[in-house]
Amino acid sequence: MKKELKDAADAVEDASNSRALVIAARAGFAVSGVLHVLTGSVAIQLASGKAGEADQGGAVAQLAGQPGGLLLLWTGFAACVALALWQTGNAVFAYGQLEAKKKVGNKLSASGKAVVFAVIALTFAASASGNSKNSGQSTSDFTVSIMKAPGGAFLLIATGAAVAVVGIVFVVLGCKASFRKDLRLPSSGTGRSVVTGLGVVGYVAEGIALFLVGLLVIIATVNAHPQESTGLDGGLKALREQPYGVYMLTAVGAGLICYGLYLMVKAKVARM
Repeated sequence: MKKELKDAADAVEDASNSRALVIAARAGFAVSGVLHVLTGSVAIQLASGKAGEADQGGAVAQLAGQPGGLLLLWTGFAACVALALWQTGNAVFAYGQLEAKKKVGNKLSASGKAVVFAVIALTFAASASGNSKNSGQSTSDFTVSIMKAPGGAFLLIATGAAVAVVGIVFVVLGCKASFRKDLRLPSSGTGRSVVTGLGVVGYVAEGIALFLVGLLVIIATVNAHPQESTGLDGGLKALREQPYGVYMLTAVGAGLICYGLYLMVKAKVARM
């Protein structure tokens, strides 16, 4: 029985490292990059007073409206599923050579990324099948449902705090340029500088966006208004209403575009 389980595990590990899955996973990074570029563009439009939905749902909706939109959606779905599976493989099988603390941290990071890309894949599938909803409203409805459950307020505050902490971690990773260890940087100094610059700006902007989302969840829960928790779109629109918010939102939007461009580059130079 143990031998059969080991053989099955080895087969799954081999599949997660297959060339086809790795190529598809790289495409997942590129797709995520495109979504971030579109989200950043909408954020800049919001800063100038235009309407839009500045999150992944809004970005996917923009893709759906392009020529061949249905093909783009299903292609994005397949790429994100592949990347979610690859990250799952890392969470289960990789990092065995690291010390216990780093091993746990890397496995948790890979697990979180797997969940994120699975959610993006579901967003693509929902839009492709015609079942997509306004993502801000969906987030609000989900938050209200959690709030009504026993211990729901505590869970929401914990979730908001976790998202905010992840945002802070992104900012720190960006400032330290720690992401470079996951890349095979170009040989030229100019190429390394461009990739590093995109990553630094992008990670900081992504971190700020995540921090805003987490903070909005906490504030909405504490004020007993869970319907005001509307995800990234709500967080960016709330930022616009602050002093100098137009400028800050423009900067975050530009940063998200940089992060998207970084992910597109990462699709080629990531260590897989």
